[in-house]
Amino acid sequence: MPSSLPRIAPRWWLRCAHLTLGWLLLLMALTPTLAQAQDASSTVIASRADTRIWSDQLSALGTLKADESVTLSATVTEIVSEVSFEDGQNVAAGDVLIRLEDGEEQAQLRAAQALRDERRNALSRASQLQARNLAPRANVEDSRAQLRQVEAQIDEIEARLAAHQLRAPFAGEVGFRDISVGSLVTPGMALLTLDKLDVVKLDFQVPESRIALLSQGLPLTAKSSAYPGTRFEGQIASIGTRIEPVSRSITVRAKLANDERRLRPGMLMEVTLDGASRQALVIPEAALIPEGRRQSLLVIDEAEMIAHQRNVTIGARRAGRVEILDGLRDGDLVVIHGSQATRDGQAVKVLGIVDDSTTVADILQRSRPATGRSTMADDA
Repeated sequence: MPSSLPRIAPRWWLRCAHLTLGWLLLLMALTPTLAQAQDASSTVIASRADTRIWSDQLSALGTLKADESVTLSATVTEIVSEVSFEDGQNVAAGDVLIRLEDGEEQAQLRAAQALRDERRNALSRASQLQARNLAPRANVEDSRAQLRQVEAQIDEIEARLAAHQLRAPFAGEVGFRDISVGSLVTPGMALLTLDKLDVVKLDFQVPESRIALLSQGLPLTAKSSAYPGTRFEGQIASIGTRIEPVSRSITVRAKLANDERRLRPGMLMEVTLDGASRQALVIPEAALIPEGRRQSLLVIDEAEMIAHQRNVTIGARRAGRVEILDGLRDGDLVVIHGSQATRDGQAVKVLGIVDDSTTVADILQRSRPATGRSTMADDA
């Protein structure tokens, strides 16, 4: 057994040497191919940094309220004799919506009116006699006082009659009809709702630190999940006078036109406010390459068509675009699509340039050959 070991060891080392030599030959064969792959250009889509009007945006959530809203209730105990509205009906200011039984008050009014006529005649006769010195002046004063007394009684009865009629205090839309003729109502009982909806109020909270952006008349836009893609325009109508001590925020009220009656009280709205405008250098947000807390991007040297990675300082972000504070100049060409397959110092081929009238999707669509596949390796 020991005599066979010297013959096995040389064979094992010989096999290892053959394998090592094979790997070295393979790496030498692949080296030119890898170098060629590194030197190959990358196909990208670019966009130019441009200076445009920019404003700081503020977003918040708000709740809608009717411009005017009231719940009408009875002030007397009586039976409903007439209901003059239907669910969701538009009514004018002063329209009678509900009548209560008022037969007793009407009879009292007629009696008081008859007594008033009698007192007027008595005052007229006393005045004529006093004018001819046939009656003392005191009789005239007594008749006049009695007439004023009955006129006051008539005013009182008419006020009670008015309480038997529920009128619309303003033009608007009534809610559901939950009352019927013959129902007994009592003071304080809610009978119907009335909302003025041609204009709606939007209340939302703004942090104390952003108060400087607010001013009366400042325009804003609002969105609702009920109407995707629709923006409702409005403006700030008033700003609260106090800061809420717990949330450190202030209440802001805006008004939105609602001629089509699409907005309803209680709806949740996403509010976007534009602050003061300024000139800013802006690029598409897709150009950014995040590296921890730092941000960089690929800038194309148009003379040599080579991409160079550059660190930048960003400002505010807004609707797919970002403000660049430092590290970029107006007119620089930056990579916004294909940056993952492009390294610093690599040659690039620009497939197209995105602008306000051309999107990435448009460029990719134009670049597709007859097979329907894009020429870009990282086309999603």
